[in-house]
Amino acid sequence: MSQAVNVNFRMDAELKKSMEQTCSELGMSMTTAFTIFAKKVSREKRIPFDVSVDPFYSENNIRYLEKIVRDVAQGQAHFAEHELMEAEE
Repeated sequence: MSQAVNVNFRMDAELKKSMEQTCSELGMSMTTAFTIFAKKVSREKRIPFDVSVDPFYSENNIRYLEKIVRDVAQGQAHFAEHELMEAEE
């Protein structure tokens, strides 16, 4: 086995807590998860998942959802099916 080294980087505390919980539920540590990620990147010479912007989280869609939440809270909700709003360009 090759020599192990430490790798340090900064991460938001809540994100770390969430990832630790998820890793625990999967029966592994964060170290194991990052090692799996590093091995896959090294083997495939790419990020092993699609890196893209999810239009669900666009500012327009978030504003729309926040308005629905306000309407529901105020008893004024009018539900209707709609297309996913794309991000402004």
